[in-house]
Amino acid sequence: MAPPHGMAEHISGPTRRSLLAGVAALGALGAAGCSRVATASTANGGDLLERLKAQGVVRLGIAGEIPFGYIDKDGELTGEAPELAKAVFKRLGVDRVQPVPTEFGSLIPGLKSQQFDVVSAGMYINPERCEQVIFSDPDYQMLDAFIVRKGNPKGLHNYKDIVEKKARFATGTGYAEIQYAVEAGYKESEILIVQDQVAGLNAVEAGRVDVFAGTALTTREVVKKSAKTESTKPFAPLVKGKPHVDGGGFAFRTGETKLRDAFNVELAKMKKSGELFRILAPFGFTKAEMTDMTAKELCGG
Repeated sequence: MAPPHGMAEHISGPTRRSLLAGVAALGALGAAGCSRVATASTANGGDLLERLKAQGVVRLGIAGEIPFGYIDKDGELTGEAPELAKAVFKRLGVDRVQPVPTEFGSLIPGLKSQQFDVVSAGMYINPERCEQVIFSDPDYQMLDAFIVRKGNPKGLHNYKDIVEKKARFATGTGYAEIQYAVEAGYKESEILIVQDQVAGLNAVEAGRVDVFAGTALTTREVVKKSAKTESTKPFAPLVKGKPHVDGGGFAFRTGETKLRDAFNVELAKMKKSGELFRILAPFGFTKAEMTDMTAKELCGG
């Protein structure tokens, strides 16, 4: 989860600052009077679902990343993961969701320390994270893409190109793209770590880096506001020499298997009916990003 050591520099533009200000304000209100959720028993699969039904509210850990989970300009919680969470938890008998904002790298520590009940941030499911938490099955799959200058002057289409052409490379805090670049041979100490895709866009526009790596969805959405940059064609990064497709889902504490399993049952119904795609489509997701992968597959089990 933690960003690599070395060039752990954080830069941000006005959009990101405004977003975080709104998130922080709403989070402060949500946390008033109680900084942590009540500890639930995890014996026999946990009793958190029953407790959430009784309370009528579930706390969602979000990271303020568009389009996955964020507070909009009207101060409302939205994004693909929170909107899906609203629908699933309503089916499970929990009518309200409450955002608990944090930085992306703090989502799993915050979940484990009872700061919120569920991570609802479109988090990629991978073996490292699966050692710390349990995941729902993914609600989407995703390829990578780059933000580059208009015309892609250095011809950067994958991580191998970045290494061979000695491009200055940036990605986000805690992003899976860090390890994909390292596996391709890029020195971890030379990676510029920024807060998010907006900061990455700013870095490319300003000429501080040649390329920013993120999900295909976030890169293609953020460059719509830029006259100086473009998003490259999506591609599958190599993991152990083989093309790898990521999938994102919800994270739960390790003992809460009853809640995770109940969540998966409703998620499967929504995939089959098409309701899942109807929820995700307004946030830029396409049918190509719908998936039947399982958390077990992505965890390497």
